[in-house]
Amino acid sequence: MKWISAIIKPFKLDEVRMALNAVGVQGLTVSDVKGFGRQKGHTELYRGAEYVVDFLPKVKIEVAVQDDMLDTAITAIEEAAATGKIGDGKIFVFDLLRAVRIRTRESGTAAI
Repeated sequence: MKWISAIIKPFKLDEVRMALNAVGVQGLTVSDVKGFGRQKGHTELYRGAEYVVDFLPKVKIEVAVQDDMLDTAITAIEEAAATGKIGDGKIFVFDLLRAVRIRTRESGTAAI
């Protein structure tokens, strides 16, 4: 099993969710996060005063998949989240040692 953590632009969330659903990914967790990379923030004007926004709003999607679904899920995220511009985000993949569904106590791939 693998754990995919993807940081994307907020307005791409629905497209990514639909793309993952279309390839058979059943559940995901979404968090609002802030960060910066190559975008390095920007300057905004508020009530006549300029201030720098260092951390830009992003969305973090986390999903557990079976090993054979990994490449399909990554491709779905890449295609749905891409705008071709700086700040599209990143995808991180981790080994998932164990998953347990609390309600039924199922373990392993049956739990995801």
